[in-house]
Amino acid sequence: MNKYLRQLFTAVVALFVILGLSSTIIMAVRANALNNDPRNTRSLYHQLGAYRGAILASDGTVMAKSEPVNDAFKYLRTYSNGPLYAPVTGFFSINQTADRGLEASRSMLLNGEADSLIWQRAKAMLTGTTNQGASIETSIDPKLQQVAYDQLGTRDGAAVAIEVNTGRILAMVSTPSYDPNKLATHDTKAASQAYNELSAGQNSPLINRATSQLYPPGSTFKIIVASAALETGDYQTDTKIPAGASYTLPGTATQLPNDEAPGDGVNGQISLQEAVAWSSNTAFAQLGVKLGASKVSDMATKLGFGSTITIDGTESTGTPMTATASTFPSDPTDDKLALASIGQGDTTATPLQMAMVAQAIANNGKLMQPTLVDRVRAADLTVLSQTKPQTMANAFSKDSVDKLTTMMESVVSEANPQLAIDGIKVAAKTGTAQIGIDNSAIDGWVIGFAPADDPQIAVAVLVHNTDVHGSLAAGPIMRAMMQEALQQ
Repeated sequence: MNKYLRQLFTAVVALFVILGLSSTIIMAVRANALNNDPRNTRSLYHQLGAYRGAILASDGTVMAKSEPVNDAFKYLRTYSNGPLYAPVTGFFSINQTADRGLEASRSMLLNGEADSLIWQRAKAMLTGTTNQGASIETSIDPKLQQVAYDQLGTRDGAAVAIEVNTGRILAMVSTPSYDPNKLATHDTKAASQAYNELSAGQNSPLINRATSQLYPPGSTFKIIVASAALETGDYQTDTKIPAGASYTLPGTATQLPNDEAPGDGVNGQISLQEAVAWSSNTAFAQLGVKLGASKVSDMATKLGFGSTITIDGTESTGTPMTATASTFPSDPTDDKLALASIGQGDTTATPLQMAMVAQAIANNGKLMQPTLVDRVRAADLTVLSQTKPQTMANAFSKDSVDKLTTMMESVVSEANPQLAIDGIKVAAKTGTAQIGIDNSAIDGWVIGFAPADDPQIAVAVLVHNTDVHGSLAAGPIMRAMMQEALQQ
């Protein structure tokens, strides 16, 4: 009898262990997955019935908030000036999991379920009050954001502005944009229809072109090649390098020309500074080949190429907001290296990445971690976390920075005087990348920073699928953004 009792006891204990393990897996290991499962209606009612915290601009402007409504979900997420801030906020929808923007990266804080809010939840439970999520205070400058958005207008493109010394993102615009309010409605049919319409096709406005779309950076990439050259110690601003009116890509019969005659140089030679100023394709294609893929790739990697860049959040706060990894080809043949060195071929970048290149030069070679959130504040106004500037890499020396700045200033003073701002020195590099069938269209680029002698703001602008050079398509947008930022 004792034998059977022991066997029964052992079986009961084993069952309790199995039950405990399965409960642990469900409640801890798989908790986030189950909560985010769109079939989990209980979780849906719980999330929509929670008072979600606000998302604020740097001056306190409300970008997103929850308002009480008289329906089963209790609160409705609303977005003021939704299309303007959509790349930053993302959306919170009744039938689509928040998968982008701050609504996703800070979801656990916004809905009040983060571990850091445990005392807030306990207090609400004891007092019988509504548990409120934390508010997210961002670095976005509403006036600068508006200028960039207005300047891009109906064009397909993106603009990013970064505070030079800290990496704080001051503006992040993507066009065409969308209105998150259409996805936040409690009318499930209307929300589904809106999502299906917005998500259709490769040109979906739900795509954040500043962080999630790759484009050939064109001549803006020449700054990275110039950086690699300067860091060898063998090149100065006045060093003569091979140029010419045309360059035959190695091992091919393909001719690479320049867009402007001054880029040809004199007697097949041009100074490094003039090559930057006049964006000489023949000079930089040959310079890239001379340096070799390893040196150019190493410099691109130091500046962030090849790695996904986390902009905000962690797994514990939600779904991190990231930027797609920009690319430079690995072990290319010389003909492909020549094209890659002028930002064509297999070289691709996000607008955020190219803004970071400008920021690093402006910040004495120090590449900063880009951030969107300044601080997180509980409902009782207690500061839960505050973002501190972090250095990602020391990309190049102060000597190289000084030379790069001089060369980028000459881009404005010599080749593009229309980008100048009265009383302010501007450093820039324009880019015109050929795209489409038979290179029939253009991605127009510009990157830069100002004031060049005391950098405060770094900017990158892309206008996709245009028909004019980057200096004309993107240049005026950068200039307007700099003027707005520096007059404040």
